[in-house]
Parts: sequence; structure tokens; C-alpha cells
Amino acid sequence: MRYARSLRKDRRAVSPAVSTVILTSAVVVMILVAMTFANTFLDARMAENEFSANKQFMLTTGLQIDDIAWTIGRTQTVRYSSEYGNVQFQSVALNYSVEVYSGGSWQPLISNGTVTGMILFNIPVSIYSVGNNYFERISPSSNGSFLQRGSSAPVAHVFCIEKLPMNDGNYTRIVVVPTIRMLNSTIAGPQQNSTLYYKFYLPALVAGPNPRLSQSVTMTGDDIVKIVRSGVSQVRINVSYPNAPSGFTSDFFHFDHDIETVTLPAGSVVELYIGNVVVSLGKV
Repeated sequence: MRYARSLRKDRRAVSPAVSTVILTSAVVVMILVAMTFANTFLDARMAENEFSANKQFMLTTGLQIDDIAWTIGRTQTVRYSSEYGNVQFQSVALNYSVEVYSGGSWQPLISNGTVTGMILFNIPVSIYSVGNNYFERISPSSNGSFLQRGSSAPVAHVFCIEKLPMNDGNYTRIVVVPTIRMLNSTIAGPQQNSTLYYKFYLPALVAGPNPRLSQSVTMTGDDIVKIVRSGVSQVRINVSYPNAPSGFTSDFFHFDHDIETVTLPAGSVVELYIGNVVVSLGKV
């Protein structure tokens, strides 16, 4: 009883009004913390969904290159939707040099090789990250060679990568980069003689105007170069990385090999087709 009376007389106790303010403030702080966490979680999930959806956009872009590279003047626009990411065109990505073995020596088909650009879809790692050195091959899913064989083989590799740090910024990326397709055929001649033809197709992406009027990539077939050599017994293709100082090295592209050598029957005819494709970001 004495203790209860002492509590009633204790003037240091907190008044109901003050305690209500304290409780209300605590509830508000908890709500704000919960809202911040929820917004961060929601943004991360939306960025993840956007990244996954744009894998299909970049895959479609890679397939469209094959339709455009071999028809001069053909134009195709591929559209995408993005809140967090952006599409970038890197004009110098790879340099392919092709040599043939004929007449007892190696001879280059093009003296300085063929430089091609690449298309990238970038999301900052501060928004969406899958981990440094992450790599996922989209197309082709199992073959990492830059030399693909067969009529249905792609002329572009599509892959996801996160490689840090990079000079142009830290991004989780989806990449479309041109590769080479090889076909062979036999043409019968008189007196049962036949000629073996080996054809190599390489799209070369070059920069066009960037009006940025919409979220889209426009590609136009600009020119086709054909180079023919006969009496060939081997073809050697080397890929180099002219933009390696910026981080676009062999570790970025993950090709199985930097050099591919193809042995052909003696006396084969080699044809190299280079299709220039002008890439513009936005609708021209």
C-alpha cells in the first residue's frame, strides 16, 4: 500500500500525452523503415523482371542481324521497354582476321582484319546485380566458339555478364556481338569433277545516327563485301580485342578460343562475305 501511494505521488512519471507522442513516433519510424525496405525490394524485383524481359529483346536483335546483313537497304527496328536500363552501341568491340593457306603460305583475306561493334543492354549494379564475374550464355546456349557451322547457325552471340570494374561504368549487361557462320557446298562440274566451296559469313556492326526518339534499335543493311580465294587447304581465323583497355577483353566475351583453324580438302574455294550493318539507337 505504501508503494502504491508513493507511485501516485511520484511527479516524475510520464504523462499520458507524452507517452502517446512517444508511441506514435515509434510507430511512424517503424512504418517509414518498412516502406523504405518495401520500396527497395520492389525496385529490385522490377529491375530483375526488366532484365529478364530484355533478354528476349536482345535475342531478337541478334536474330535480326542475320536477316539484315545480307540484304542491302533492308531496315528493321526492334523496340524495347526499360525504366532502369539503357541500350548502348560500342563501335569497336572485336577485330576478326581471316587467313587462308594456299600455294604453300598463309595469305590474309583482308590486310587489317574486320572490326565490328556490339550492342549492349546495361542496368547499373546499384539497381540490379547478379554478382561480379557472372556469365550466362543465351545463344548459342552450349557452343562458345565464334565460328559456328551449319545453315541454322547464328551470326551473333547473345550473353549476360557482370564484370567489375569497367571504365564505362559498373553494369549488369546483356550483349549481342557478331560471330562467323561457315557453310560448305559441292558444285559438280564436267567429267565428274566437282569443286568444294566453303563460305564464311561475318556481319560487321557500324555506328549510325542516334536520334533517341524512342526505346528502339534500328539496323540497316549497308553493304556486302565478297572475297574469293581458290586452291585453299586451310582457313585460320583470329579474333582480337581492340577495346581491351576499357575492359572488353577475352574474359568479357568468353569465346572458347581466340584462334580457330579449319582444315579443308585440297583445292577448295573459300568465299568470305562481310555484311555491313548500320546500327542506330532510336527510330531514324
